[in-house]
Amino acid sequence: MKQIRLAKIEDAKDIALLGRITFNETFGALFKDPEDLRTYLNQTFSVKKIASSLGKTNNVFWIAFVDGLPVGYAKLRLKSPTSFMKQENVSQLQKIYVLKDFLSMKIGKRLQEVLISEAAKNGSQEIWLSVLESNQRAIRFYEKNDFKTVGEHKFSIGKETFDFVAMSKQL
Repeated sequence: MKQIRLAKIEDAKDIALLGRITFNETFGALFKDPEDLRTYLNQTFSVKKIASSLGKTNNVFWIAFVDGLPVGYAKLRLKSPTSFMKQENVSQLQKIYVLKDFLSMKIGKRLQEVLISEAAKNGSQEIWLSVLESNQRAIRFYEKNDFKTVGEHKFSIGKETFDFVAMSKQL
């Protein structure tokens, strides 16, 4: 049985663990220095940082379960304009992470649907996201869901610099 619900502060531990595992599943092999990856995971997916992020009014999280087990989550940042957008009332699809073993269950699609619905309900005219340029599976997923490429940018973690594609969708 699949369930998606709004996340609460009490879900911080599950989201932190999901974030660490899914980030490592997706990007871990791209790091030449394992210490850079470990440092990033510790900083980005600490329970304290996730709990703080859950408490911010412009962040909305959802958590997905299969048979009672947490298997994925999504994060929406409301009112998050960027230089890639012409509109001012823009939200950011900041994260959709699903454990690899559950990707075929279309949980990412469902998380995206509730996230986009929430952005529209909050008056956003457009939603944007960043995706690793080499993550063609994710890019195809977003393109199938009417996202268009609007720019490129770089992001550094430790000694690694990654190329990202910015994509957006009109709501």
